Amino acid sequence: MILAGPLSRIVALAGLTIAAMSATAPAYAAKADVQLVQSYLGAWNGSSELKGKFRGKEGGKVSCKMSLSAGNGDKVNFAGNCALAGTTMTVRGTMTAGGVLLVLLLSAASFGWASAPDVGQGAGGFPGMALVAVLIGFGCAIALRFKPMMAKVLGPIYALAQGFFLGVISKAYNVAYEGIVVQAVGATLAVFAVMLFLYQSRIIKVTDRFRRIVIMATMGLMAFYLISIVINLFGGSVPFLQSASPMGILFSVFAAGLAAMMLAVNFDTIERGSKAGWPKGMEWYCAFGLLATLVWLYLEILQLLAKLNRR
Repeated sequence: MILAGPLSRIVALAGLTIAAMSATAPAYAAKADVQLVQSYLGAWNGSSELKGKFRGKEGGKVSCKMSLSAGNGDKVNFAGNCALAGTTMTVRGTMTAGGVLLVLLLSAASFGWASAPDVGQGAGGFPGMALVAVLIGFGCAIALRFKPMMAKVLGPIYALAQGFFLGVISKAYNVAYEGIVVQAVGATLAVFAVMLFLYQSRIIKVTDRFRRIVIMATMGLMAFYLISIVINLFGGSVPFLQSASPMGILFSVFAAGLAAMMLAVNFDTIERGSKAGWPKGMEWYCAFGLLATLVWLYLEILQLLAKLNRR
């Protein structure tokens, strides 16, 4: 399980390195026109019935979204789009997709738990299928980096593969530290609820700078885990990565905290996508990102609790 821990976290991190940035274009006009446009700063929504055919379909409801924001000097930033109803991403649709992925992950985790032998950490018998599942999950995460619209197909595959592995590794941890899995699941749900409250109440504001810092830190952590795996393959080790020393505990706290911050980035991406009218297929992609963050957060908390139990 020395290699399995960092490898499983890399799979979760692989799907979290994408920054969803919404573009805005500057608008230029005469002084009086600028003043008029500035009086309309804000978000505007509207809908109407389409007359005639569009993409082979007769009629239909069209929804339009537009946002005007103050830029530098007299500049006014504009962003907007129109789309047929039911063809764009929504928060509700993303949550539905996320629910489906979560059910698949939990079902596979139950199967993985039942398939795992009753062995503790360091003992033999770790199912080879679990490592295969990790590689499948990693492949799905990398493929989605380049083909996000394939998330409706690859997302469920990722959930099933990662779920099986989580079931196996959770069983191993629970045998070594009885009750640790329940604690880790409870802590993960608590962190999710707190981060959702902090985001919705705007106590935590996801700015572009915040997003860049979190994503770059996540990429750095993933690179560190990859390096640690290479070191382990050559017979070495990174002591504080697995140890219960103060340094090891602080590292796990940092990693779990970073995963919590990534939840805020996920929430913001979902909100941005729904407001910008992203294609409906992006619901599955954003749901995949949220699930990957939850998996990463759970694994970091599980590792942190294991370290605390060893002290």
